[in-house]
Amino acid sequence: MSDTSSYTPPKTWEWISETGGKFSTINRPTAGATHEKELPVGKHPLQLYSLATPNGVKVTVLLEELLALGIKDAEYDAWLIRIGEGEQFGSGFVAVNPNSKIPALLDRSTSPPTRVFESGAILLYLAEKFDAFVPTEPSARAECMSWLFWQMGSAPYLGGGFGHFYHYAPEKLQYPIDRFTMEVKRQLDVLEKNLSDRHYLCGDDYNIADIATYAWYGNLVLNNAYEASEFLEVTSYKNVVRWATEIQSRPAVQRGRRVNKVAGPEEERVLERHDAGDIV
Repeated sequence: MSDTSSYTPPKTWEWISETGGKFSTINRPTAGATHEKELPVGKHPLQLYSLATPNGVKVTVLLEELLALGIKDAEYDAWLIRIGEGEQFGSGFVAVNPNSKIPALLDRSTSPPTRVFESGAILLYLAEKFDAFVPTEPSARAECMSWLFWQMGSAPYLGGGFGHFYHYAPEKLQYPIDRFTMEVKRQLDVLEKNLSDRHYLCGDDYNIADIATYAWYGNLVLNNAYEASEFLEVTSYKNVVRWATEIQSRPAVQRGRRVNKVAGPEEERVLERHDAGDIV
């Protein structure tokens, strides 16, 4: 594979929407609402507006884990946001997340309601709210925060970098594919070495760092994300595969992965979740 083309940037960049490939209808260089649309509100205090992408799965997995602990106040309504149709640019969604990205959470148990956006922030908010899946001892908490923020900083190289240029881009270009493949394999090796003598990312206890990282890197090594399993030789990262397999086998994880899911076998999809009985 080689790229013999060249590109000379103009003095001032201009947006040409047609060059956006698969995401040309939703990517734009401006923020804010494009249309008026209020968000629906269900019966539970926690209102989640999301889609079962890795970032969305993080939150539904944590919510299902909290419910599995018997924490009834973690009941939630999960409303589907179809980002391919631009629903994240509706005025109601933008009021909850000015960045127009899923997931977005509105906690109506507070007065006024608390909005939380960015998936890592939502995980931390919920873990602290319910005192679960986040350590309280200072050193253990610092380790958890370090891995959580590692994931938040690393995943754009996997999704927006590697995933885009390897799987979604309208042209296959060697330079960006090589650049982001190298980085993703380095990230996998970081996880591989860390998990060589740890059961979970931070040691013996499963926490929000594992949930966040599994949603991206567990999905990568187990579920052929971007149809890149062979290309990345994911089975060679044996500790990562062991860790991800154990997490994916958890009943709460299996439930959380199905919420707001619009792709895959129809029997696995739960487009919206409003009660435990919605997931059968």
